[in-house]
Amino acid sequence: MRISTSDAAPRDEDKTLRRRQKLTAFIREEAAAQGFDLCRITGPQSIPQAPERLATFLQDGHHGTMAWMAETQARRSAPMALWADVRSIVMFGLNYGPDEDPRPILDKPDKAAISVYARNRDYHDVIKGRLKEIATRFAARAGEDVKVFVDTAPVMEKPLAEAAGLGWQGKHTNLVSRTHGSWLFLGSLFTTADLIEDGREADHCGSCRACLDACPTAAFPAPYRLDARRCISYLTIEHKGAIDPAIRPLIGNRIYGCDDCLAACPWNKFAASASEMKLKAREDLLEPSIDLLLTLDDAAFRSFFSGSPVKRIGRDRFVRNVLIAAGNSGEARLIAPCLHLAGDASPVVRGMAVWALNRLMLPEEFKRFAETRPAEDDADVQEEWRMAGAA
Repeated sequence: MRISTSDAAPRDEDKTLRRRQKLTAFIREEAAAQGFDLCRITGPQSIPQAPERLATFLQDGHHGTMAWMAETQARRSAPMALWADVRSIVMFGLNYGPDEDPRPILDKPDKAAISVYARNRDYHDVIKGRLKEIATRFAARAGEDVKVFVDTAPVMEKPLAEAAGLGWQGKHTNLVSRTHGSWLFLGSLFTTADLIEDGREADHCGSCRACLDACPTAAFPAPYRLDARRCISYLTIEHKGAIDPAIRPLIGNRIYGCDDCLAACPWNKFAASASEMKLKAREDLLEPSIDLLLTLDDAAFRSFFSGSPVKRIGRDRFVRNVLIAAGNSGEARLIAPCLHLAGDASPVVRGMAVWALNRLMLPEEFKRFAETRPAEDDADVQEEWRMAGAA
């Protein structure tokens, strides 16, 4: 029996649909098997508003010193500019919710506050390994090309996650999930396979502005807009030089990142704590003492934060942050370790030690210290002395 062209076309369409359904189901099953809490799919053309928003962000200088954002603007703006052959984008979410509200430590000035996401293993390593497992199995099954990303390429993960329906970008610009609140790590898999797309998640922020009001440094010039230059997460992690003296007192004891806007979100009432043990907080990173952290040399720093994302900023930038916390603590017992760091080999450490000592010492005490200091060649450290009134 001969099949007419009109009969063959529907059968081909049915076959294509069944293939899409099977591959879509397969990747969801793989995601669940690898421990991901969410897995949804979108297309490469699902974020048409992203290029304009990114351009505005960069034009306003809100990226601070993150020059790489401007350098990768074209590829970051559109998935197909990053990989022209991509047909589907699979977005994965992994819950890292804390066991309790992370904010009470902010009222303990002798303790250091580390962002929830950085209290154990580096999530890049945890997620990347799992995505590679999924990618290998999916490529073998589908016979298609795949690429996986976890902050390793210019991918606009949050807009894509919103388009896929994992959640929506809240007024704090972070993703919010109706089932996991603000505590989701994201990863993505780009593929040449044609998968069945999920629907976009609607914005459920309404009139709430809890995240905006919670920011200690007023880093949000407007809802859904972030000025990184005032963001504590950016300043303590990405920014390499001296931190604006006007913002230092507002940082408090936050030495790596900030969770205030995330923790303030009312949607967190639906969030559960992380089930992945590698993402649960290490006991020694819940409330580390500032005294201890001020004593870390490079080797001790690398050992203490082995496997942690904190390690990537390096000892000098880290101790800079701890010195700001020390200066904000009002704890006179921290004067001794700060005095030791005033002679550190790193200019950024010496400069912050000057600032911390000026806040911890009595005026006469600081004046006597200033009179005995050795000559300083670094211009930034000289500026710290000048601002302290001891140039």
